[in-house]
Amino acid sequence: MTGAKPQRIIVGISGASGAIYGVRALDLLKAAGVETHLVVTRSAHLTLSQELGLTPAALAEKATVVHNVADVGASISSGSFRTLGMLIAPCSVRTMSEIATGVTSSLMSRAADVVLKERRKLVLMVRETPLHLGHLRTMTALSEMGAIIVPPVPAFYALPASLMDMVDHSVGRALDLFDIETGSVRRWAGMAAARRGDSGSP
Repeated sequence: MTGAKPQRIIVGISGASGAIYGVRALDLLKAAGVETHLVVTRSAHLTLSQELGLTPAALAEKATVVHNVADVGASISSGSFRTLGMLIAPCSVRTMSEIATGVTSSLMSRAADVVLKERRKLVLMVRETPLHLGHLRTMTALSEMGAIIVPPVPAFYALPASLMDMVDHSVGRALDLFDIETGSVRRWAGMAAARRGDSGSP
């Protein structure tokens, strides 16, 4: 046995608009050979159906392991279960607030709390706008606790040709934070390369 970190990541999908971000994360992680542990809130299933027409069964096929959001005794609720961390995509304000206050009322917030206490990467693709002062203070508190706030902001300098290009770039950049290469990010090579048309983005 070696002490190498397992290529394993927790993916959470909450009920905010933008369910495609979590779905594409699962697709890209599977293609990269990374083991995924999926947890989905009840409201997220409604969003998945409304925005993508995706059933729970079809979603489950994209993950290595699926955990019930009510199962607070699941493997991912323990710090002894080693992972690279957790990505919540999209992350609703409700989920963000639960994590910030330590109110672990579901497996989603419990798993995130564990990731923070174990000093692993917690990446939150918070999907909300406009933001009031309470939202901003919550984000500040989470950042101080070690979380990384990554709103899914389109990278127009990457010259996306489609909406899916924007989604894949945002998800790929979020997964960069775990040092997972997905091949979905056009890497910036400088302005000269951009003028030649062979560049990526920062």
